[in-house]
Amino acid sequence: MGIFNALFGKSTNNVAEYLEKGAVILDVRTPSEYQGGHIKNAIHIPVQELGNRINEIKRLNKPVIAHCASGMRSANAASILKSNGIDAINGGGMASLQRKLA
Repeated sequence: MGIFNALFGKSTNNVAEYLEKGAVILDVRTPSEYQGGHIKNAIHIPVQELGNRINEIKRLNKPVIAHCASGMRSANAASILKSNGIDAINGGGMASLQRKLA
């Protein structure tokens, strides 16, 4: 896997594998971005709040596919989640992830 894929989560296969494992979609964009449109059933926790809300994610007991607008914040979110023992990947930007989910 290239560094670009590792950072930005461009692997469709990873998303499919995580969905098969029952993963939840975590939208880490701002509240206004989320209100402007989001993936159905996505959990919304802005990346700035994620560190304080880790237990909410842990209680789900599911793998996580994090996404944002471009893939940068979701890369950060996936790193935070992993460092807290949560199985997580960066799903990239919302438009890209929506294509992978279709």
